[in-house]
Amino acid sequence: MARDEPRDQALRDDIRRLGEQLGGTLRTQVGHDFLDLVEDVRARADNDEALADRLADLDLVTTIRLVRAFNSYFHLANIAEQVHRPEVVSSTEPTPDSSILDEVDADDLEALLPRLDIRPVFTAHPTEATRRSVIHKRHQLADLLERRADPRNEDTDLARVDRHVSEIIDLLWQTNELRVTRPTPMDEANTVLSVLDDLWDDVVPALLEDIVTALHARGIDPDPRLRPLRFGSWVGGDRDGNPYVTPQVTLDVLALSHRRALEHQLDGIDVLIAELSISSRIADPSDELRMFLERGAELMPETVERYGELNAEEPYRLALSFIKRRLELTAARAEGTGRPAEARRYRSADDYLDDLMILRRSLLAARGERIVHGPLDRVIRAAAVFGFTMATLDVRENASVHHDLLADLFDRIESLPRPYAHLGASERTTLLADVLASGRPLAPAGVPLDEPRARTRDLFDHIRIALDRYGEGTIESYIVSMSRDADDVLAPVVLAADAGLIDLAAGTARIGFVPLLETIDELRDAGPILDRLLSVPAYRKVVDARGGEQEVMLGYSDSNKVGGTTTSLWEIHRAMRALRDVAEKHGVRLRLFHGRGGTVGRGGGSTPAAILAQPYRVLDGAIKITEQGEVLSDKYGTTALARRNLALTLDATVRATLLHTESRQSDAELEEWDGVMETVSRAANEAYLSLIDDPSLVPYFQTSTPVDELGALNIGSRPARRSGGDETDRSLDDLRAIPWVFGWTQSRQNVPGWFGVGAGLAAARAAGHGDLLATMAERWHFFATFLSNAEMVLTKTDLGIAERYVDALVAPDHHHVFDRIRDEYDRTVAEVKRTLATSALLEHDAVLARTLDVRDQYLKPLHHLQVELLRRSRAASAPDNTRRRALLLTVNGIAAGLRNTG
Repeated sequence: MARDEPRDQALRDDIRRLGEQLGGTLRTQVGHDFLDLVEDVRARADNDEALADRLADLDLVTTIRLVRAFNSYFHLANIAEQVHRPEVVSSTEPTPDSSILDEVDADDLEALLPRLDIRPVFTAHPTEATRRSVIHKRHQLADLLERRADPRNEDTDLARVDRHVSEIIDLLWQTNELRVTRPTPMDEANTVLSVLDDLWDDVVPALLEDIVTALHARGIDPDPRLRPLRFGSWVGGDRDGNPYVTPQVTLDVLALSHRRALEHQLDGIDVLIAELSISSRIADPSDELRMFLERGAELMPETVERYGELNAEEPYRLALSFIKRRLELTAARAEGTGRPAEARRYRSADDYLDDLMILRRSLLAARGERIVHGPLDRVIRAAAVFGFTMATLDVRENASVHHDLLADLFDRIESLPRPYAHLGASERTTLLADVLASGRPLAPAGVPLDEPRARTRDLFDHIRIALDRYGEGTIESYIVSMSRDADDVLAPVVLAADAGLIDLAAGTARIGFVPLLETIDELRDAGPILDRLLSVPAYRKVVDARGGEQEVMLGYSDSNKVGGTTTSLWEIHRAMRALRDVAEKHGVRLRLFHGRGGTVGRGGGSTPAAILAQPYRVLDGAIKITEQGEVLSDKYGTTALARRNLALTLDATVRATLLHTESRQSDAELEEWDGVMETVSRAANEAYLSLIDDPSLVPYFQTSTPVDELGALNIGSRPARRSGGDETDRSLDDLRAIPWVFGWTQSRQNVPGWFGVGAGLAAARAAGHGDLLATMAERWHFFATFLSNAEMVLTKTDLGIAERYVDALVAPDHHHVFDRIRDEYDRTVAEVKRTLATSALLEHDAVLARTLDVRDQYLKPLHHLQVELLRRSRAASAPDNTRRRALLLTVNGIAAGLRNTG
């Protein structure tokens, strides 16, 4: 590359070419005059008055076409950026010069491997505002752009690719990008499964093979059944606030996942049958394999009849035919289309892997190391990662739901001196601990219950059915949202014991229980909550039955909404330290589950950077992180992108586990930094609470953003609000975190991502800590990541655009809220630049700064149109479907342009 050529030149060339091809589509589909309008509007983007004049009085049909044209540009630009991101990396992402697998002690690395378990968890409430039909076409375009970059291409190859790209752009133009109906949990399951399909086919096998190659170079020969990487899902399991996720839906989603997983497993066996043509005349099979073939012949004579003669001298092919038949019978049992004997089907993926390992050992004994480390291990590794359901399903339910059911059951038997609902947390803890320790059922299976409580009880029965049907580990974690004390976790444990999922006498616990700490108060009390829970002897037996591991989930979204971004992130950091210390005190292994969203306002940002910013000794090889909404396409939209993101996450996890076992700072230095951070957090929290406690805040938010229109986007199965009631009498508690962030993002205010940061930094500076702030930014991973994320969201904030929303849509009585937001924005920008010693935001990342600037040329017209459409819609006496469609298209386009929703 020439010295003066930007490192993103190939990306810029692709975006320019795609823009020209989009122009060709607009010319042929709509006409020359319309294309001239698009270009004229884009040229006026830097002149608000000229832009407003040009957009004034556009009819709705032309408005819709104009919005769709800009939306189409963003989709194409996003695709190009995804394709080129592995080459053009933002400097905010860690880019290790060498793999951590080459750096650390080989013995330490080998000892870590059985504990290594990185698990991205795809959540059941996506904020992805794009239809699957559009996503599919975007994937096709990404593949074409990757093919176009092949240096072996000739002119005819390039022409063919460009022709296909134009065909897909035409298809995108003629495809409705808005969902007509709200997706069901099964629709969401299909979306997530399509991502997992791509990961199984194109990403994970190659990534794991590279890891194994690096380990072999260090003299380590890992068991192929190890799972350094797995995937999780909330789809069909997240019941908290979603009435559509019933116990039966959970089983239906698992049935779908099981069917897809077995299809992949069967494909893998077909590959091995084609490749493992080893002849017994040349390489004798082991005695163990001979015994396997004899047992297979007894159990599956139909397979012998079909393949026995054909594979008489090819024992591995015959063995694989038996394995294939068992997989087919397993699928038939799950689908209810057959009733094979138990011995003929697989009870779990582990049973299936055991059979493959018999072939592996036989090949190794016959000098087949290269065959083993090639096709066979590739199939084994993929089978171990994805299992029989593609991803491990988590179940989530609100703590209050379990207490409601227990109150009904306890009050029926009248065993308490006063109603269960009147007991305090410590009293409930004592009561539930005694019930759990007794081993006696709380209530008979057939006790009549009203519908909500019956569904709660049925859930545990359905979890047992799922584990019996699809194997242990199909469902692994039961997450208790809004956990405030030990009793909130013990409540579902007691219900699980009643359903036969827990048997302390036998030392079995088929699922684990996970407190979700998601408010500032609970985060501050994280250590004592876990200490009280682990101090319950009966519960400690549950933990021991789960291998001595306790999972705790940290909620970024709600803690941000109620406390502001600074206090949320600081209290989560402090909670991690407290949880680490309590786990060590009790001798249990801690696994943290980070409930991060896609935006900074919900804990988003670089995943590797966040992992490296965790306190020392928090990570012991195992971590779970939610991935949702636009994050799925953003991180996994192309093969190269998915592989890079997973590789960086794995690298960061190994680094944090093996290289961050002690504090990077002295105790005295860390104590001093903590004190400064306390000052920053306290002042930031006071500023944020002052904002959200303003009586004008909720009406200001509702009117200055399209939050009330977001529900019509049909972006997820879960309702956007927690309760019904009068739309004009809302409180902050009524809004879920996703629309809270989504609304602020649409109007370019981005309040959840930065508000209070400036107040906090200014307070620390006023207290004489200015030099310390600069030192902390250079040497403390936590603080550096905090500032980097704030800098990013500040750059995406545009209060000039936001002011148009306020002037046109907000009653004058509430305008003072915007004045406060603007004052804090100016202070935050100044304080961040001063702390980082920079003269401009993103001064260190010219590529990203340039990208965001170019996008604004297309975003500004969409914001202008959205403001006008909101004004007309709210002033209208009757709904207008065409105007509503135009408005929703602006929401979709702005989300695509900013690459953020909620």
